Amino acid sequence: MKYQRSLQEFMTQYSDADVNRLRLMNIQADFDVPWAILQIEARRKIRHKLPAWASRMELVFPSILSTEQCSSEQTARYKQQLAKAGDLADLTGGLGIDTYYFAQKASQVVYVERMAEYCQAARSNFKSLDVNNITVVEDDCTHFLQTCERCFDTVYIDPARRGAGNKRLFALDECEPNVVALMPTLSQHAHRIVVKVSPMADISALLTLLPEIQEVHVVSVRNECKELLLVIDNDTPVGEKGVTIFCVDIDAASNTSTFSFKIDDEKLLPHSTYGKEVEQYLYEPNASILKAGAFKSVAVKYGVAKLQINSHLYTSNEYLPDFPGRKFEIVEVIDFNSKSLKSVGKQYPFVNLSTRNFPLSVAELQKRLKCKDGGDFYLFATTLAENRKVLIVARKASINV
Repeated sequence: MKYQRSLQEFMTQYSDADVNRLRLMNIQADFDVPWAILQIEARRKIRHKLPAWASRMELVFPSILSTEQCSSEQTARYKQQLAKAGDLADLTGGLGIDTYYFAQKASQVVYVERMAEYCQAARSNFKSLDVNNITVVEDDCTHFLQTCERCFDTVYIDPARRGAGNKRLFALDECEPNVVALMPTLSQHAHRIVVKVSPMADISALLTLLPEIQEVHVVSVRNECKELLLVIDNDTPVGEKGVTIFCVDIDAASNTSTFSFKIDDEKLLPHSTYGKEVEQYLYEPNASILKAGAFKSVAVKYGVAKLQINSHLYTSNEYLPDFPGRKFEIVEVIDFNSKSLKSVGKQYPFVNLSTRNFPLSVAELQKRLKCKDGGDFYLFATTLAENRKVLIVARKASINV
């Protein structure tokens, strides 16, 4: 078929089309059709995490992989806060989302990327976005540092977390480049270093590999852990402040809540007292707090009791609207046994089921209860003190309680 209209009209017309079917169609046009289909697919990938970029038809995307690996608008804005106001180098430029947001704070930004097509796209996009303080450099970041004579106020690096056979890598010293080996060179070229690592990485292992770390930012979006950000400030030795963990959650409206604690303080705090009964309200910390392991710190700050050492659920008789996580009002607590299995499913045929420190998985328990997902009730299958197994039925707590 001959397509008579423009590239942008083609992309708009087929924005929701099956891209695989489009590729099979014999479309003839005055533009590169495979490239246009790639742009349609790329925009679909970023529609939710980068809505502002997805809506700009003049922006170009060098590959599908670049859209899968890039930051969201919410996390990029958060990283912007970690940069100093002076000069910045983004050593792993990629699609350029982080670079773009850094440029709104830093005076001058150098975007470094070894792939020519990414650099070409970045130059075009930054021009379309009317950003004039970014210099695009096509180079490997290690070579760039070895030949660069500048010292930046902030250097940002996001090492590739894919190995041979596209295998996911979580250990920092296995990624490319190896930030651990590169750290002496990075320190020569930066007052502050910000490193993005996998949200699956072990925080204790990171602190062992890089004892220079002063801050760890655990960033979640809509209660899903997305990034770990390591901050090293060479102007302030780590021993003067200790390591602070920032547990960040960004909601659907881009509102940010932060709970911070010191790792050394968490280790020194005594274990929570565990009540034998569940009180009036139930609290589940957000994903960032759970990832960071702030189990004792959050209990102390908010005056809540933990149900059991490994359950990571908390309770109190006072409603705490500012608790960083989900808040529930208890409907009833049911001992888990064969009798309750028969009755609970009939009483609550639709529930939002979770298991915490419980011998059955969600799927197994749902099958045995014969209940379905949904409804206004939440059912937590968990373990209390003295190894007591219970089913906690709750509703989301109202802010007017």
